[in-house]
Amino acid sequence: MKAEEQHGGDHEVACPQARAELDRLLDDERFRATERSRSILRYIVEQQFAGWAEGVKAYSIAVDVLGRQSNFDPSLDPIVRIELSRLRSSLSQYYEAFGEEGGVTVQLPRGRYVAVFTRSTGGFPHIGDREHPATACAEPADFVLEQAPSAVVPAVPARPWVTAATLGLLAVAVVAGGVAVYGSRPITTAKPTVAVTLTAVDEGLRGEASVTRDMLLTALTQFQTLTVSQAQRRERPLASVLRPAKSNAYAIDMKYYGDGDDRSIWWQIVDTATGDLVKSGLESVDTSGRTVAAVRDELVAQLARRFAATRGVINNIETHAASEGSLGNACVLRAEYQLDDGKASSFARTIDCLERTIAANSFDADATAALSALLAETADDGKIARALELAGRAVSLAPLSDRAHVALMLSQFYSGRVDAAIAAGNRALALNPNNPDAAAKLGLVLFSSGYFDAGVSLARDAGRSVDVVPSDAVLVLALDAYRRKDWSEASLLSEQVSHSTFLISVLRVAALGQLGSDEAVPRLAELRQLAPDFETTFRERMAPRRYQPVLSAAIEEGLTKAGARFKTEGLATAF
Repeated sequence: MKAEEQHGGDHEVACPQARAELDRLLDDERFRATERSRSILRYIVEQQFAGWAEGVKAYSIAVDVLGRQSNFDPSLDPIVRIELSRLRSSLSQYYEAFGEEGGVTVQLPRGRYVAVFTRSTGGFPHIGDREHPATACAEPADFVLEQAPSAVVPAVPARPWVTAATLGLLAVAVVAGGVAVYGSRPITTAKPTVAVTLTAVDEGLRGEASVTRDMLLTALTQFQTLTVSQAQRRERPLASVLRPAKSNAYAIDMKYYGDGDDRSIWWQIVDTATGDLVKSGLESVDTSGRTVAAVRDELVAQLARRFAATRGVINNIETHAASEGSLGNACVLRAEYQLDDGKASSFARTIDCLERTIAANSFDADATAALSALLAETADDGKIARALELAGRAVSLAPLSDRAHVALMLSQFYSGRVDAAIAAGNRALALNPNNPDAAAKLGLVLFSSGYFDAGVSLARDAGRSVDVVPSDAVLVLALDAYRRKDWSEASLLSEQVSHSTFLISVLRVAALGQLGSDEAVPRLAELRQLAPDFETTFRERMAPRRYQPVLSAAIEEGLTKAGARFKTEGLATAF
């Protein structure tokens, strides 16, 4: 690769040096460019490195980087020209101030969207319009493009029998082959990007609103399910193609209200790609008898759960919008949904998805943690060792990730290391106290281990300010009602779980059996359909859950009253 300089003759700038300069420039805090400008620069350069030496089109920048619709017309919307002008100005100012003699610089000549790398002999070497070739490297790009580049038909030596029709067929074959190869490539999804704004309706509440927004941003980043953008108000967060993934972007706009002892935040979530209003709502807190800090904490917790929890508004959309074969974040969200549903029969496809995601990126801590958790939840002794290994790697990759520590908790619990599991669960909650799934799963671990009150407290907390209460939280509350011999409450709570896992089905039948209800018989028949051998494998199935012996015995007693037939030897004494 060769680039000329305005002064000082030609100098070689190798691809590795060009890449290094791009990375150094974008990491330098002294480079005063907006997030948009940085993204555009990386996009242009990476496209060139992928082989687009003639430069990219304004349309591609507008759609791929700036999030414009597919009907974008550069003749009507000058956004690309405006952004490139700003970027050129930022580059000029940076290299004028901080450029080193002999150092590599990157420039964007006017007239086309290409990057030229040169070596400086002092100051910023300005290049003329259209007079220098773009830097290009015959190396694969570091990201997957949404659209495949046009196929290039190889040159064919002239032959008298090679007709125009033959060349046409060859071109079609090459294009079709390129489309087929691209079409078979799985889409890798990334975490959604969000931009957050919060304004006070009353000028006197501006201070409260500002502090609340800062705390909310912290809470959202603690979830690590979203990428929080620093985009300014009304500026679209980037649905960037600069990572090896496809991600969506959302704007969260909020207004802060105060009315006497009440504090409220109205919010709306907008899909920035379509402009559609996804959802809106209102969170309110009564401040009477409470400190300002306590009120703020409650508002932040409510909003963070609404926006960033796995079953929150945004991730719920992301989970259902992703195509079946998508890798990356879509696999992680799907795994967390299945962990909540508890249906091990649906794990296989998601495990394969996570394995492929990790094979593509061995540093993906979220996918590593999700795979560990799924393997642990199968309660298969043969998979526990790998679950522990994966959880340890996830923690080492992302020591501040609550997901990683939840995976560690589950793998340690099912391997019999109960104390270590509880410590890992407490660490997960310390990292993200607003995660309802972490609270629910730790609550179940504590309850199963005999710490009944602590488990119930966490289960109740997990059910606050969520659209869907985690199944583990409902299970803990149902088990506690059963333990207290409140059979009606246990039956009611178990029925509130929308799906029928083995444990939920068992508890439903046992509670009805204790009540002497006629409904116990048809429920028992459903349980036998779900697990035909459960009467001979019941204790084996219950053992990995590590319930206290007296609780397991009481459940078995309820099943017997419903009509189940168990061997009686070794039965523990019920309450």
